[in-house]
Amino acid sequence: MNFHTRKWIKPEDLNPNGTLFGGSLLKWIDEEAAIYTICQLDNNRVVTKYMSEINFVSSARLGDVIEMGITATHFGTTSITLYCEVRNKITRQRILTIDKIVFVNMNEDGKPEPHGKTKIVYSSEKFKGDNI
Repeated sequence: MNFHTRKWIKPEDLNPNGTLFGGSLLKWIDEEAAIYTICQLDNNRVVTKYMSEINFVSSARLGDVIEMGITATHFGTTSITLYCEVRNKITRQRILTIDKIVFVNMNEDGKPEPHGKTKIVYSSEKFKGDNI
């Protein structure tokens, strides 16, 4: 799994206990998972359909840096299933895991549409030969 997105924990991200507010983290995960899905399916019309149990195992504090890792685990006809892990770069502890996040590929009318994808495509493959 590659970890690409990092967040710096700021005062507005904290709960009354002085640790990272779970709602903020879930918002960041949903956004990062949507971006990952858009890049994999080449379609910006995707929706979150399902998130499995969210297992918080540790937290982060003010000033910590966290990183999110997301990878595709299954390609359905109109869906993609992802796995997510978040870890604390400072303490090196895992913060949470989500075994399944399912996104659905949508057409212009907001209806599920087959995406035709069957495997993860990495940026290096997509832009092979491009001089970017």
